[in-house]
Amino acid sequence: MGNSALKAHLETAQKTGVFQLTGKGLAEFPEDLQKLTSNLRTIDLSNNKIELLPPLIGKFSFLKSLVLNNNKLTALPEELCKLKKLETLHLNGNHLRQLPAAFGQLSALKSLSLSGNQLRTVPAQLCGLRHLDVVDLSKNQIQNVPDTVGELQAIELNLNQNQISQISVQISHCPRLKVLRLEENCLELSMLPQSILSDSQISLLAVEGNLFEIKKLRELEGYDKYMERFTATKKKFA
Repeated sequence: MGNSALKAHLETAQKTGVFQLTGKGLAEFPEDLQKLTSNLRTIDLSNNKIELLPPLIGKFSFLKSLVLNNNKLTALPEELCKLKKLETLHLNGNHLRQLPAAFGQLSALKSLSLSGNQLRTVPAQLCGLRHLDVVDLSKNQIQNVPDTVGELQAIELNLNQNQISQISVQISHCPRLKVLRLEENCLELSMLPQSILSDSQISLLAVEGNLFEIKKLRELEGYDKYMERFTATKKKFA
């Protein structure tokens, strides 16, 4: 990646507000981007080899979308949490174990994707985010879903392909949760809170590939109520 090529990308980004440089083997976040802190609305540096996100990321105060899928990030800087306009944050396929303590300050965040990282729990910081619609935590190392999840405002929560064997009953209190994906985990039927069926907003529950047969789910109390929500939702989109 020569300087002239980078320069051309920077000039385009200055006009469009979009900086996209994917699959170029970049080992670090391009320092030259700091010239565009007030221009950029979108940064996409997917499929590179970036190990660190520098603190200067906090200066991109107009940034709406940050995509760094398939890099080598092991941690995120606290400065990231200053991005008050950030709506989309996609960090699939990195090596993240946790989120910054102040992550709950990303008050505009709508779509968060952390599939294929090394998270061991559902981060409590997500519960303060009022506009969150979709959270993808699939393909991590999550073993249980804690009580804090009841505060989560998301509409869709994807926990497929983790190692979940326990789920807090509080998940049925999520005020907006409609879609819950739990495929390919380690759930026994007895560990699935029945209130998800009988007493929640959830209208799509995906639980294939756990330690029970799907038909056993139909025998649980509250399954009829769940099916009513499921069918009503299907009709709405038909």
